Amino acid sequence: MLKNILIIDDEEKLRGLLARIVKSEGFEVLEASDLKSGFKKLEHNDIDVVLCDVKLPDGNGVDFVQKIKTAFPLTEVILLTAFGKISDGVQAMKNGAFDYIVKGDDNDKIIPLLYKALEKVQLLKKVKQLEKRISDKYSFDTIIGKSKGLEQVIDLAKKVSKTDSTVLLTGETGTGKEVFAQAIHENSNRVGKSFVALNCSTFSKEILESELFGHKQGAFTGALKDRKGFIEEASGGTLFLDEIGEMPIELQAKLLRVLETNEYIPVGDSTPKKSNFRLIAATNRNLKTESEEHRFRSDLYFRLNIFEITIPPLRERIKDITPLAHYFVAQFSAKTNKQTLTIDPDFLHKLETYHWPGNIRELKNIIERSVILVNGEILTAAILPYEMQHPIEKSTKIISAFSMQSIEKLHIQKVLNYTKGNKAETARLLEIGVATLYRKLDEYNIQ
Repeated sequence: MLKNILIIDDEEKLRGLLARIVKSEGFEVLEASDLKSGFKKLEHNDIDVVLCDVKLPDGNGVDFVQKIKTAFPLTEVILLTAFGKISDGVQAMKNGAFDYIVKGDDNDKIIPLLYKALEKVQLLKKVKQLEKRISDKYSFDTIIGKSKGLEQVIDLAKKVSKTDSTVLLTGETGTGKEVFAQAIHENSNRVGKSFVALNCSTFSKEILESELFGHKQGAFTGALKDRKGFIEEASGGTLFLDEIGEMPIELQAKLLRVLETNEYIPVGDSTPKKSNFRLIAATNRNLKTESEEHRFRSDLYFRLNIFEITIPPLRERIKDITPLAHYFVAQFSAKTNKQTLTIDPDFLHKLETYHWPGNIRELKNIIERSVILVNGEILTAAILPYEMQHPIEKSTKIISAFSMQSIEKLHIQKVLNYTKGNKAETARLLEIGVATLYRKLDEYNIQ
């Protein structure tokens, strides 16, 4: 790709000579005789590096650097001066200049310096592209689905993302809690800073403590050197603690202290450290019930529950199943180098009538399996797992009006009506798990 260099100098002969030297290196060169015309060329062309004189008819190049870097942060500026002044050089670098050199004395430095500046420009552009890809991947716009329940959750997440409030994401396993956590981070004021994720159910108490708070050399067997914890890594950014309901109760007290004071002490150390991070936590447990039954600290629960967002299970988002299926089919077709596959309507019907205990994660796995198994160009219901092709019929047994089951069914129906169909709230009021509620809804054929 051709590199564009802009030369700004009011001395026409010197500018022409410099242009010929730069062109001989294979670069595209644009010229300007003053700052005003130079800035216009910057506005209408993709300029990589500016070679700019310090003394110009309409201003000073040292001050002009700041204007360029504000409007075009990926453009590098090399200042050229007939009379080198240390104070000008220092100010030029403070304003963002790549370098400051003296005409005549440093002519042999111009081309090597130009290549170094271009290397920096290329690196900055690559970083920018990477940041954009990450941002695009985790933006709210890329969350697939148009169901009312999902749109309400996205609206809540968008509102809280602009704050620094702690967020508690609740919902069944596989509903996409980490995707929402990433989107909240990318839409927050901390975008561009670290997003650090830690699954609390993966480690033992001792290892989780070390991963979270870090440790000093010699703190325990195998601690051969100091190590930063996730809390330190997340400073300035976001710490996402997945499955926080699995965190040992002893560590919960330490985490609470960090949230209240922004201070923590690495394992084996005695000196407190500070970390300014935003916490997003996620769980598939009912932390209110867990805290009432003393399996989770109530003070930590109240600190986490500043802003709770419950992500609905896939079975409550039937409208989203088809667009998700199409997305995963396209993804796995490309991954397995298969031509674009079409989806048979019966295949989609089976997906929409399945109860999805594993939610979006299970759907993704089912689609990947189907894409691997398909022989032709059409995904048919015949390649779906047996339990999806032959769902277990709901019980048709008549329940006696005097039985406990009848009373339980009636009570569940009354609470469900009270919450206007909100399954998570119904389960909370009944003081049972959401999974238990769905099992009973199936058992009693409650719609």
